[in-house]
Amino acid sequence: MKKLLDNLGLADYYDKKLTLHTVLQINKNSITDGTVQSLSDLPWLFLKRLMMLQRTARSVKCSSSDGTEDSESDDDQESESDCPHSVNPLDVLTAVFLCSDSFLQQEMIMKMSMCQFAVPLLLPNSENDQITLMLWAMRDIVKEFRPHSLSDPSAFVEERIALSEMPLVSFVKLGRCNISKSEILNKLFSNPQQYTDTFVHSNMDCGNINKKISNGLVEMTCYLPCGNKNIDVFPEPVAIANLRGDIQSFETQYTFLCEASTAVFVFFESQILDAQLISVPSQKSTAQLFFVGDSTNDSIKATVSKLNLKKSNLIFKAKQNDADFVNKIHNKLQDAIKYNNHKTSVVHLAEIARNLGILVDEDVEGCQRAKASADEITSKINDIVEFKKKELPLQGEILMKFAELEKEECGFKKVGEKSIEDYKDELQIEKYTLRQEQFRRGMSATMSCFISAVSTPERGYFLKWLRINLKNHSHEVLPQLRELYKQKCQDTCGNKSEIAELDKKISNSSLGVEHFIREMSQLYEAAALLSEDALYCKHLEHLPRLCAELLLDGFPLELMDGDSSNIPEKWITSVFSELNTLMEPKNKIMVVTVLGVQSSGKSTLLNTMFGVQFAVSSGRCTRGAFLQLIKVEEECKTELNCDYIVIIDTEGLKSPELAQLHNSHEHDNELATLVVGLSDVTIVNIAMENSTEMKDILQIIVCAFLRMKEIGKKHTCLFVHQNVADVSAHDSNMRDRKFLLEQLYEMTQAAAKMENNIGFKKFTDVMNYDTERGDHYIPGLWHGNPPMAPVSIGYSESVYDLKKHIMEIFRRHKSSDMNEFLRWTKDLWTAVKFEKFIFSFRNSLVAEAYIKLCTEYNNWDWKLRKQMHTWALEAETKILNHGKFNSMEFTVEDFYCILQREAEYNLSKGQDEITDKIQSYYEQGESHAELVKSYRRDFINSAKSLKTELSHSITRKLDAAVSRRNAMVKVEGIIKTYMATMEKKVLDLLKDCREKKSDMSDSMLDEAFEQMWKETVSTLSYTGLQQQDIMTRVLLHLRRNLESRGSSMAQSLDKVKNLHNEGHGNFVFYKGDIIYKTIYAQRIKTVQEMSDNLIVDCWKFVKAKRESKDDYDDTYIQEILIMIDESLKAHEDLRLNFLNSLLNYTYAALQAENFKSFTINSSKKQPTHSLGELQTIIPF
Repeated sequence: MKKLLDNLGLADYYDKKLTLHTVLQINKNSITDGTVQSLSDLPWLFLKRLMMLQRTARSVKCSSSDGTEDSESDDDQESESDCPHSVNPLDVLTAVFLCSDSFLQQEMIMKMSMCQFAVPLLLPNSENDQITLMLWAMRDIVKEFRPHSLSDPSAFVEERIALSEMPLVSFVKLGRCNISKSEILNKLFSNPQQYTDTFVHSNMDCGNINKKISNGLVEMTCYLPCGNKNIDVFPEPVAIANLRGDIQSFETQYTFLCEASTAVFVFFESQILDAQLISVPSQKSTAQLFFVGDSTNDSIKATVSKLNLKKSNLIFKAKQNDADFVNKIHNKLQDAIKYNNHKTSVVHLAEIARNLGILVDEDVEGCQRAKASADEITSKINDIVEFKKKELPLQGEILMKFAELEKEECGFKKVGEKSIEDYKDELQIEKYTLRQEQFRRGMSATMSCFISAVSTPERGYFLKWLRINLKNHSHEVLPQLRELYKQKCQDTCGNKSEIAELDKKISNSSLGVEHFIREMSQLYEAAALLSEDALYCKHLEHLPRLCAELLLDGFPLELMDGDSSNIPEKWITSVFSELNTLMEPKNKIMVVTVLGVQSSGKSTLLNTMFGVQFAVSSGRCTRGAFLQLIKVEEECKTELNCDYIVIIDTEGLKSPELAQLHNSHEHDNELATLVVGLSDVTIVNIAMENSTEMKDILQIIVCAFLRMKEIGKKHTCLFVHQNVADVSAHDSNMRDRKFLLEQLYEMTQAAAKMENNIGFKKFTDVMNYDTERGDHYIPGLWHGNPPMAPVSIGYSESVYDLKKHIMEIFRRHKSSDMNEFLRWTKDLWTAVKFEKFIFSFRNSLVAEAYIKLCTEYNNWDWKLRKQMHTWALEAETKILNHGKFNSMEFTVEDFYCILQREAEYNLSKGQDEITDKIQSYYEQGESHAELVKSYRRDFINSAKSLKTELSHSITRKLDAAVSRRNAMVKVEGIIKTYMATMEKKVLDLLKDCREKKSDMSDSMLDEAFEQMWKETVSTLSYTGLQQQDIMTRVLLHLRRNLESRGSSMAQSLDKVKNLHNEGHGNFVFYKGDIIYKTIYAQRIKTVQEMSDNLIVDCWKFVKAKRESKDDYDDTYIQEILIMIDESLKAHEDLRLNFLNSLLNYTYAALQAENFKSFTINSSKKQPTHSLGELQTIIPF
């Protein structure tokens, strides 16, 4: 054995085991196809192919062994062939398993199961004569199948193979049999349309080479039916065990199989069939024995007679062909299962193994301690939803509310008429309250146990056990909920609220390790913000480093919370900082992201390409976004320009679960923009050849990038078309690819025009895309019908080609380090949160159509507002002058009612006109109006709201005018009264002086008068007019006008705390370097002149309104905005990408001082400051 391990280059790994982390590293072997020159390359070629699910994984041999003559022996006997440059595939497999740690063994068995390879059940170690049952290694295999016994033909069973109860049928060999046992088993398991080499046999590459260390190996595979009687070989699940080598040499294994099996088929050599040799070695055996031979003779008949065996227990091939022979064994096997109800599972087999002195891989101390910790946590789970509420209290509703507040802090969707700064303060208080509530709830006992367990050396075992236990719980709960959901949906009278509640419960019944890591993040975030307890903070400060270590160990990290669609920034910052510390100085990274609709095979693609372990299943299994690290070996770091590859897996877009939500587009677009923005290479995963479903997402991504302050790195886009097996797909779809690119170009130009961004004219200006090499066509994953279908060789090879292409791209890219990745993550997430407009649309065409309709509607809105403002000014004047210049035919109250009716008539007429224009706009099909049909009702409702808003505004103005008119009448009476009072007081003062005959000086008279005046005035009552908060009104209208102009503008506006501090000094278009100024001098001059003229026009407008003595009105702000928009539109040829700064400046120019002359005390001198000081408007 030692000699073989030396030859295979595995001697160093016999004691110091090979790890999964090492196997997944990117090296030259993993990205090149060099020939195998020595035996030491065989294990690595086997592992490389197995990790990529290649069915050729076991067909590994040296190039120098190609000329070796085949032996006539079979796979079940000691071969005469013993080529020094060849190794039996089973020896390679056994050697790799013996030199691997338990996690690599588990991953290998998982991959072998997907390839429909038989997996090791009993692993022999000839060095110390030990046998190990591979229970732990098989724990992770979960299969879905459909037994014929199910009453519902659409139902299925999802079980963990290690726990699944099924009959076990064993096949062993006695002596040298001329029949290839393994080849017969392969034919037994395969229907005529789907042959699979489940077991290695002599006719495979190097299958005829002497087995040196794999004799005594027991392999196991399970046949699982798909529910189709025309396809299934067996109607119910059945497990098959195959012992390698002669039972004469491996009595322990034979005893084990006899005790565990429902039936045992012994393939014997005719010359040595003996009663003693074939007797059942254990009294505990319940297995039926069947003897399979080539032909009968007198010796065999004598042995049969001596043992009193029935003829039915004997199977001879004689002159039958393989098909008839396999059919005979199949019938015997079926009968054996039918008449013997004995079933077992791998877990039960472990008990038999222990009794026979066979080791069980999961009995090691570290594994058992980890299992106890995981069981302690999962034993508390009776109801998953309730468990999450009680033991993971910092997430769920409280975290979703917090995430909503964070987005609202950037979007201000519910601000209404409030002051922005006041609203921000409210949001901050609400966030602080939620953090206080999280802090108050603290760490649950379950989380304390979890953190303790992941801090131990056996945390790898613990996380695996926990994941296994949690999945087992979900498998118990979800089938019942799905069945109930199905019944409710089929009930035509079903309550929709009940169905919605049940749907929510199904979503909430998912519980994984990521929920515990998420709870850790919230504990850390709450403590970082609130805790003044130094001890408590110290207790949690190690959590980010712990998570960084898990990342380096190969565990995925949740980047975006899949339930609340939020990134915990403090937590991610700390984790990445710790990660950078652990990685330095080797911290250069490249980022790969996969994006696609739900159930399009994104996670499987990444798992196949890089050998990672992202969750896979049909339906929405990935929630949010997860990242995982793959290390690059030293030999490839210079070539690939990085030390690590970061892989990001995302949840499926356009999920049916989210489609019913009003913000489903927003959720998908946010996620897609974030992960694409972080990536060097984005794999756009498309089902079949149809790219339409992902084109919408791409358009929004490009639009979002154009609306951000900076895009950062140039991203490469690769389209992967899955389930396309046609060899001519690339050429035949050339026209479609060009058409897609033309559409993307058109969309990019439209978006750039919409955003006034001169730098981008083509899709390839934003993302790299090559029409020749940017598309990969990948066949379907399975070769046949699951669950017995192996992975298609075409799939794995195509994915390998894609992987090599990505590595080529890396060679041309500049890498970033973890600090840059962290900074860009935070900046990009901030930009995504501030982008509240474009993400709400399905694609950019819809957004453009909506903007055009908004522009039209705003014109109609403005026309009615201006009309009613003019009417209101005239009405106010009429009320104030009522009765002054003509006789009063009716009271002012009656006149007020007449004006109210007139206003209502004008408003109704205006609303009807707007509604008619909306209808006409849609009927005439203006500017892709059909794309925004769903918004028709919103615009009609806006017209109604406009009428209501103007009605209230006019009523307030008329009420104020009536009050002022009545106050003027009262003032006249008050003046007479006050003058009489003052006159009487003065006369009384003079009289008092005369009576006292006092000789008072002028100063004494002034002092006495002042005293009398103060006392008199203090007895008089008066009220002043309430001043409006014009600054808030200006900022509110500014935000409303710019809300569709991208996250960059939103972020700029968010920095504006007080408009008084903005817009000072002269506006300068460009302040950059002298070289740019020299090259683009004429353009800079033209833009500067246009800007100066626009600012002057705004100044003249403000001055005219101030001199008109009219009161302030919101229409003044809107009129200035229209002036700005029209000016920019008139200079479209300049592609004004400085729009943000210009609008900021011009609006900041509306400062308070220039409108103070609007106030009642208008005697103040008009200010002579520059227009840069005109920022706010103070009312009368």
